[in-house]
Amino acid sequence: MSHDHGTQPSHDTDTDTDFFEPAGWEDRYAGDATIWSGDANPQLVAEAARLSPGTALDVGCGEGGDVVWLARRGWRVTGADFAANGLARAAAHAERAGVAEACDWWQVDARSFDAGGRTWDLVTTHFLHPPEAGMVDVAARLATAVAPGGHLLVVGHAPSPVFTQLDERRANAMWHAADLVGSLPEDFEVVVAEERPRTAVRDGVTHEIEDATLLARRRA
Repeated sequence: MSHDHGTQPSHDTDTDTDFFEPAGWEDRYAGDATIWSGDANPQLVAEAARLSPGTALDVGCGEGGDVVWLARRGWRVTGADFAANGLARAAAHAERAGVAEACDWWQVDARSFDAGGRTWDLVTTHFLHPPEAGMVDVAARLATAVAPGGHLLVVGHAPSPVFTQLDERRANAMWHAADLVGSLPEDFEVVVAEERPRTAVRDGVTHEIEDATLLARRRA
């Protein structure tokens, strides 16, 4: 899986295990260097800015850029990730930003996610790419955690020839928003299911890419 918060570094030498499993991300987050920009993902900004603050769950929160952005806007946020080192970085980010009291942390793998009956007003995840079309199952799992009247926002990389550095397995883990619609329970209505263009920088080169963006609302 992946965590993409802002400018994406190059991981051309990553193995499948590094990319898809917690151990690789624990190693990546174990060093001192910041991995991501610290800024909120643009589709979260575009959609959550329109919502009234409530409770939010960010799955695959990485270093906590989205968690901090939400908390600063009055949300009570749970940041979730399968890497403990990532959660430690996110907690430190929240502390520096002065929003630690508005944040909780949860170590969980999205592929086995179980809300246990808990719900949030906004459930969001950005740039999770489990292998073998696994995002369809993940989206269905996350939908169970959305409160009545709440929203699910799922954003990822749409397939693109731009990602020439990826091996076949990683390239095949990308998805279109429409791929996830069928995974939603019947009490959800789709608000947005589209690919949104944006520019991204990798290794100092600007690329045009598309964010697969699914926003759905659970009926009250």
